[in-house]
Amino acid sequence: MATGTNIRTYFEGTWHQGDVPVMRAADHGSWLGTTVFDGARFVNGLMPDLDLHCARVNRSAEALMITPTVSTEDMIAITKDGLAKYSQGAAVYIRPMYWAIHGDPTAIVPSVEETGFAICLEEIPFAPETASTTLALTKFRRPVIDDAVVNAKAGCLYPNNARMLAEVRGRGFGNALVADAMGNVAETATANVFMVKDGEVFTPIPNGTFLSGITRARHITNLRSEGVTVHETVLTFDDFRNADEVFLSGNMSKVTPVTAFEDRQYQVGPVTRQTRELYWDWAASNA
Repeated sequence: MATGTNIRTYFEGTWHQGDVPVMRAADHGSWLGTTVFDGARFVNGLMPDLDLHCARVNRSAEALMITPTVSTEDMIAITKDGLAKYSQGAAVYIRPMYWAIHGDPTAIVPSVEETGFAICLEEIPFAPETASTTLALTKFRRPVIDDAVVNAKAGCLYPNNARMLAEVRGRGFGNALVADAMGNVAETATANVFMVKDGEVFTPIPNGTFLSGITRARHITNLRSEGVTVHETVLTFDDFRNADEVFLSGNMSKVTPVTAFEDRQYQVGPVTRQTRELYWDWAASNA
């Protein structure tokens, strides 16, 4: 079932209306999970960091030993052509995807001979500024690069995210605050995480257990340009319990305020609001 509506699919060199089939039963990606994707957003006529998202899906493909076949520049052009059918006020999720089609003689290692590629555009409403979420602890952790392809935005990583979300939502929370292999905070089940203490911003340092997001990097750059101190460092769950503000960073909603972590309550604070304002000011000035 599709997440959004008004779907358009780029496949085999042309745009199609609707959620068209793109994968066959015997494709390597279908039965062995060699799929990667990225996500960008079209909101109010803006496409923030579309180039970086298109470039990253190619790096993700390489990390899964899938051969990328579409340049960043061509991917951007294809996407813009597809978006021309949507209104300027539409909120569209942009998802370029690769998957392996054949395997080597073992059937396990993807073959370099042929690669599947598609771009899916679907209207998914953008969260209002009043939207927020709550966090809870989960027993599941982020893997390390020796165990999983955490350096890629790969479909095979998402069942772990799903069980984190199912666990905490069963307890009435919106998302999970997730530990790395050492027991320190890595990110949430769906997004990177920031906390604020005494007017300074802190976020877990990338340590090879989670994907350090494009939107995360944009927030750090924007905040530092305004003189806000941002620390990338090791953070514990107690650090978050003692924080003044907590917010999430991801492509889908850009900034999501957190109002609770287990029984700890937060207000939506000034730094969270500043981060959102800086992001959209940057996006408008770089359109």
